[in-house]
Amino acid sequence: MECNMLEREQHKKEMMAVQDSMDVLNGKWKIAVISSICFYNKRRFSDILNDVAGISNKMLSKELKELEVNKLVKRTVLDTHPVTIQYELTAHGKTLQTIIQNLTEWGIEHRKKIIED
Repeated sequence: MECNMLEREQHKKEMMAVQDSMDVLNGKWKIAVISSICFYNKRRFSDILNDVAGISNKMLSKELKELEVNKLVKRTVLDTHPVTIQYELTAHGKTLQTIIQNLTEWGIEHRKKIIED
């Protein structure tokens, strides 16, 4: 009986961890924005805007700010004329690279499966 209680508590902690992850990565665009930066290592705002089909300037700006707050993305202002803003994943953000790669692979296989049927 006690082992069962320990398993339930462990499961609750795991579910909280999943919810925490989803809270940080929620929304339609965050994974795609992270994926764009992840693939190229460093991206300008306009490059990300071109990569993520359908996202508006305002929404991209919002998503990047939230990713910065969560310490997943670093924003760098380059001393160019005109000023260029560059985004890259932080060390913490780079821990998502495996997840992004797994999602990419799963998405490719899922698309094939859906098209087959």
